[in-house]
Order: sequence, then C-alpha cells, then structure tokens
Amino acid sequence: MDFAVVTLLDYGAGNVRSVRNAIRHLGFQIKDVQTPKDILNARRLIFPGVGAFAPAMDVLNNTGMGEALCSYIQNDRPFLGICLGLQLLFESSDENGPVGGLGIIPGVVGRFDSSHGFRVPHIGWNALQITKDSEILDDIGNRHVYFVHSYRAMPSNENKEWISSTCNYGDEFIASVRRGNVHAVQFHPEKSGGKQCWSFSIEEVFASKVIFDRGRLYRSVLKGRHRNLRRGDIASLQVIACLDVRANDEGDLVVTKGDQYDVREHAEQSKVRNLGKPVELAGQYYNDGADEVSFLNITGFRDFPLGDVPMLQVLRCASENVFVPLTVGGGIRDFTDLNGRYYSSLEVASEYFRSGADKISIGSDAVHAAEAYLKTKVKTGKSSIEQISRVYGNQAVVVSIDPRRVYLNDPSDVEFKSIKLTSPGKQNFLVQMEKNMPGINARQTEFCHNHLHPGFSADGGLLVINGGREGRPIGAYELAKAVEELGAGEILLNCIDCDGQGKGFDIDLVKMISDAVSIPVIASSGAGVSEHFSDVFSKTNASAALAAGIFHRKEVPVQSVKEHLLKEGIEVRT
Repeated sequence: MDFAVVTLLDYGAGNVRSVRNAIRHLGFQIKDVQTPKDILNARRLIFPGVGAFAPAMDVLNNTGMGEALCSYIQNDRPFLGICLGLQLLFESSDENGPVGGLGIIPGVVGRFDSSHGFRVPHIGWNALQITKDSEILDDIGNRHVYFVHSYRAMPSNENKEWISSTCNYGDEFIASVRRGNVHAVQFHPEKSGGKQCWSFSIEEVFASKVIFDRGRLYRSVLKGRHRNLRRGDIASLQVIACLDVRANDEGDLVVTKGDQYDVREHAEQSKVRNLGKPVELAGQYYNDGADEVSFLNITGFRDFPLGDVPMLQVLRCASENVFVPLTVGGGIRDFTDLNGRYYSSLEVASEYFRSGADKISIGSDAVHAAEAYLKTKVKTGKSSIEQISRVYGNQAVVVSIDPRRVYLNDPSDVEFKSIKLTSPGKQNFLVQMEKNMPGINARQTEFCHNHLHPGFSADGGLLVINGGREGRPIGAYELAKAVEELGAGEILLNCIDCDGQGKGFDIDLVKMISDAVSIPVIASSGAGVSEHFSDVFSKTNASAALAAGIFHRKEVPVQSVKEHLLKEGIEVRT
C-alpha cells in the first residue's frame, strides 16, 4: 500500500543509510528514485542531500531529476529536504562556485564567516529559534539539533515567508523552511540522538512530525568560555567514543586499545588486547550519551582497502541502531589492486559513506599530501583530501594527526614551530629512541625541557604514519595548517606519548593546534578521569574530546564524564 511508502531521492553521494534505517524503523517501505518519473509519481519524497553543492546539481541537471523535483515542489507535494536537500532549493551557492541551484527559494548559499573565531565547518548541536508554525518542528522549542555544514543560507526580505526557524552561529542563518507541504531542514534529524528523533504520520500532510527526544538533544556551553557570544551561537563541546578495530589472532574483528600504539597484552602469549565487539560497543556508547562514535580501522587490509568487507559490515550494522554521527578511518587512499585496477581515494571513501559513515578520517595519506603541498604551494586537486572534500564537502573529511614529542635546547634547533612547555619534566623515551633517530643531534639530546616540538618519531620523522611504523619530517603545526588549506574540515589530534597513559590530554599541543586553525579540533590521547575533559575544554579551543580505553574498560563511563561537565557548568544530556 503506497500510504506506507516513502520515496527517497538518493543521487549516489554520501551517507543516507541512517535516513534509510530511520524510515524503516518507523515501519515504512522505501522506494528509490531511478528516473524523473519516480519523483513525479511520489506520494511523499525525502531528499537527504549529502555532499557538495556543485556535484549534486550536476547529477540533478544531467539526469533530468532537477526539473522533475522543481515541478514536484512547485505543485506543493509532500517533501522533506535534509541539509544539502535544503541548500539546493536556493538560487545559487558559493561552494566551488558560484553554482546555480533549483531557484525555488530566493537567496545565495554562502560560507560561514570564520574571521571572528567561529570554527568552520559548523559541527555540533545548536538551538533553533522558531519563527512560525511548522509541523516538523512541533515540540522542539529551543532544544538542540545536530548540524554539520560549512555553507548556509541567510534570512532576507525575499525569503522570509519560507523561513520556519533560524539558528545563530556567528550569524543568524536559516535552519528550516516550510511552505505548504514543502519542508526542508539544514540540520540532521536522523543524527540528532534518538531512534524516535523523527516519525511520520501516514494520514498527515507528509508523515511529517519530526519528534526529538527532549532528553537527548542538547548543547554544551562551558561556563566562562566564549563570554562574548550569545547562547546558541556556538556548537556544543562534544564527548566522542573511539573504537580501535582490528582482527585478532583468530581473525575476528575486535575493539582493542594500545599503550602508545602497542595493542598486544604484555604477557607471554602477547595476544591482541580484546575489549569487546565493535557493533555492540558502538551501540552501548550511543545509549550512554556519546555525541559521536569514531571507528579507527587498524586491521590488515592496507593493500586492498575495498577488500575490508568486515569493517564495512561493522558500519552497516552500527548505523542501524546508532543515531549519532559515525566516523571511520584507516586505509583511505588511492591504491592499485593485484590485478592492476586503480581505485581513487574518492572511490574508497564513497564505499565507506554508503556503508554508514558520516565522516572519514585520513591519516598517512594526509601527511604525504601536506608534504607535497608545502613544497610547491600548489593544490593539484588529486590528493585524497581534495578529492573527497570536493564531492562530499570539507565537513566530511577529518585528518588524524599523530605526533611524538622531542625536547630541544632551543627552538632554533629545528625549522618547525615549537612551543614552550607549561609543565616541563624529564622523560626517558628520547634516550631509548636516540639510536633510531638520525635526525636528532647531540645538542638536542641534552634534555633542555623548556621547549617542546611535538613530532619526532622513532625513526627520524616528525609525524608518525602507517600505525606508528614510519616517521615523516613534518611538524604537527605545519601539517595542521596545510591540511586545512587543502580542504580538511576537522582535525583529530592524537599524541603518541600520552596515548594510554591516563594522565590527561597534551594541553600544550592541543592549544597550539586549536589556536592555529579555524576548523574544529578533537583532542585525543591521555584521558584518564572526567576532570581531564573539563581541563582540555577550559584551557584550549578544542571543539571535542575523545577517549577509548577508559570507556572500554568501564573505568570512566561516558555518562560520568557528562555528569562532571554538567557540574562544571556545561549543559549536557544526561
């Protein structure tokens, strides 16, 4: 019966699996758009636009679906657009443009202004300001929904009759529109924290009551931080659960955790540390209130990333029950298989997106791309960062940075940016590694602890790649600046020396990088107690903090972190 059918316009880019799972969870069948006629014949149509404006318009124009979509909407047929599905309704976008849109709503989609300290992309939970009645916004009030975007449409006299809600992030932008049976939202209801975050009424205008679980939608504002900003202007500070996934000695995928990247038990048999099953743990952290779940694939498919069927299946299964953003990293790069077939990093990333990832994390390949860019200052468009951000938008690209420390007598000992330690203290790792570090001279190994350059790896490089097995001569600061210019939308900042130690995040490192870039920075490595989260949020400009081992071992549950942050003046969901 077609009353129980939702037509889905999936033009082939990005993760719409979560939307599919949410629709099926509500008991609806899905009919995929194959031709323009499918759009015209739909009883109710969802367009979960994912990716960048220009490639999406190319698909719509080249297939005739753009004309059919305009006709459908202009005839006031039941429609729900999500994220890019809202932006495409406007006249044009500046994203890789100007690029013409569908022209249904007056206005130009422009990039957020980061000149006043706002992080771009806008990633996180923010409040809505409801401007008029809209069925899909019933019961939301000033609660918070999940955004992830770099471009937005602005209110104007010409489009004010369309606007049903706005949001403040530096500027007031359009968060949702409604005219008749046509609805569109900039936020992601399917990622806003609950299976019941939206539901559809079969007999209503469009099965369109978007219901948000009041206890799970939230934002965080650290007391005393960003004092000059109005409430609702900044995205929430987020707590992220990370799952390092790899095959154990029996060939099963398990969640593990290393100490400075060593994931084997310190015992006679030295087995891979097994802390649980990835899908089950992801579901647990979602239920515990994690704002995002990040999978790091450290299993052995580096020579054939698309052959990593088990990890793709983990994503598919996790996305069925985890309705917060999923990030996945590991092996995303250009490669040629054993038969000589070449695959671009875009093809590899696309498979992860289709399997349920909302963002992908690039590590080793980003270092190579940054090195090449710093030598020439030329963007070739061929790096994995550039390829993926061009199609999916930079908000879909996370770069994972993995530095080691080295102590210097003087900052001039290296050509890269160094920082002065706030709490200098003697470490013994450099003595142990000295014989493997031909790039370190005798003067540098005399252990003057006043200056720190985060970066030198065990074999002479400044950044570690390939799971810690190889070092590269580039600094963390220089890498962060380069990948931002290449199109990364977020940085996951690790610290090998703090990894698994439980003594707190590397505040000096996090502050240096988060002050240097205008994109969000996720602090990682070293969390041992709840206070470490409030510490990094109060002393740096990190947008999120990530932990793994303390969550896996139940030493510090996610909810305990949230309760502590609440006591410290940070509003969180409980």
